Parts: sequence; C-alpha cells; structure tokens
Amino acid sequence: MIALDTNILVYAHREDSPWYDRAYQCVVDCAQGRSAWAIPWPCLYEFLAIVTHPRIYDPPTPLSKAIDQLDAWLESPSLTVLAEPEHFSYWQMLRALLNKSRVMGPQIHDARIVALCCIHGIRELWTADRGFGRFPELRTRNPLMYPSIPS
Repeated sequence: MIALDTNILVYAHREDSPWYDRAYQCVVDCAQGRSAWAIPWPCLYEFLAIVTHPRIYDPPTPLSKAIDQLDAWLESPSLTVLAEPEHFSYWQMLRALLNKSRVMGPQIHDARIVALCCIHGIRELWTADRGFGRFPELRTRNPLMYPSIPS
C-alpha cells in the first residue's frame, strides 16, 4: 500500500499550484482505483492548516471548501487513514527514528509520518518533499516527477 503526503494533497487541491494537474490526477487515480491507499491523519490536519492559511495562499481556501475536499477523499472506499495506534510500539519506532536521524523542529513531523507509515506496513510514501530521504526505513517517490503506478 502507498500513502500520500501533505504536499501531494495540497497541490491536488490548489488549482493555482504549478503541480495541480499531476497531483490532482495522482489523487484521483488513488481514490477511484481498486488498490488500497492511505493518508496519515497528521497529513490531513496539515492540509487544512496550509490551504486555509492567509500567509501561504492569497486568497486562502475557505475552511468550508477545505473540509469538503477532505470529506471527498475520506469517501474513497479504498482509503485507509493512518492513525497513531494506542500500543507502545509506535512510540518505540518514533523514538528510534528521532534518535537515529537526529531531526529537530519541523522535521519531527516528518518522523511522525514515517513512523505511522512503518507501523501500518506502508511500502512507499508519495511526496514531493526530499527531506524524507533522511529516513531510509521508508521508500519515497515523487509522483509529480514520474508517472503514477497504475492501480
């Protein structure tokens, strides 16, 4: 199963993004395909925070429209939303990633995404963020640069 990172969701939503067409098609292919796909909950929250932020987008996406977009993705029958499990193994994995990668600040968020993906058995994270390369535990691919894998 693959997971989508925040930036793919943002680009797929914001028509003013230079990556809109490719990102939109990537998300549509996932949502309408038969293959299972995933989005980590923190990426959904971050999507809402970014597209509605008036210092990032002028004009920002109205909150109601951003919520409608999120609801539309959540309706995909093949989507799994990745949540932090209650068992201790998630924290153990995240702690190990943090110690190994020595990330800090905003990169802690990336480590959370990697830990969520690993604990849920995700094979690949689709992202335009090269910063995930510091985590060899999870394979990444930029679907905006290379064609999507057919479902």
